[in-house]
Amino acid sequence: MNRNDLRRLDLNLLIVFETLMHERSVTRAAEKLFLGQPAISAALSRLRTLFDDPLFVRTGRSMEPTPRAQEIFTLLSPALDSISTAVSRAADFDPATSKAVFRIGLSDDVEFALLPALLRRLRAEAPGVVLVIRRTNYLMMPALLASGEISVGVAYTEELPANAKRKVLRRSKAKLLRADTAPGALSLDDYCARPHALVSFAGDLTGFIDDELAKLGRERHVVLAVPQFNGLATLLAETDIVASVPDYTAAALTAAGGLRAEDLPLQTQSFELHMAWRGAQDNDPAERWLRSRIQMFCGDPDSL
Repeated sequence: MNRNDLRRLDLNLLIVFETLMHERSVTRAAEKLFLGQPAISAALSRLRTLFDDPLFVRTGRSMEPTPRAQEIFTLLSPALDSISTAVSRAADFDPATSKAVFRIGLSDDVEFALLPALLRRLRAEAPGVVLVIRRTNYLMMPALLASGEISVGVAYTEELPANAKRKVLRRSKAKLLRADTAPGALSLDDYCARPHALVSFAGDLTGFIDDELAKLGRERHVVLAVPQFNGLATLLAETDIVASVPDYTAAALTAAGGLRAEDLPLQTQSFELHMAWRGAQDNDPAERWLRSRIQMFCGDPDSL
């Protein structure tokens, strides 16, 4: 196919194909693209004719791509990113009048502690924009970025898609939270003797604190694991349970009263909070504005 033949090609078909490659399901692709299942099925039929290949073969509940589909996807995804970048660069962005929809991935600690200040700033500068917040973590971030379900995410990250970009927003230390009124800071013996609460998205009962304690030949006893920080203050109230949380989360929790924060009675390494985004939208004016506000209100310049 030469460039003149591209006039016969419906770009929407390629978007459907890319979505099917990510979702492996007509139903989920329809939901993501806000289309009916018959429309997705019809598009798939046209794609099969266009590429002269079945493209997807049903295996149980999933639709597995054929080798030809994998080959097309490898070539197509960067091309669609380039088209998106070219169109974005040509568009001006005025926060005061924009009605853009931003899809942002946030870990629970960031959503709880840092989103409120960011939201207030965005509402002041761009009252017409819409924010769609998706819960993410280091395991979910790569897929959410690769599929385009989010354009930018803030969380601790490890592996990312090849075309993603990343920067450190802040370096943080853990703080100890307690609701009791006993005077003085906890010693290491007191810390290990106390019951502990742990915020864990996956329901784990151990974390990096336990690794540090093990190096000292010590351990703690976790009696409560919850999936999010919202409500932690209420759970600790009138108990001797303590919790170890990121310093920015501790600041948000203690600001409401009823809790106090102090340094941990053991040395721990700082950890990095990252902002990651799709490389295809690196120069998008709207996305650049959004990232600058995330840096301003979720970052901590003093720690960088």
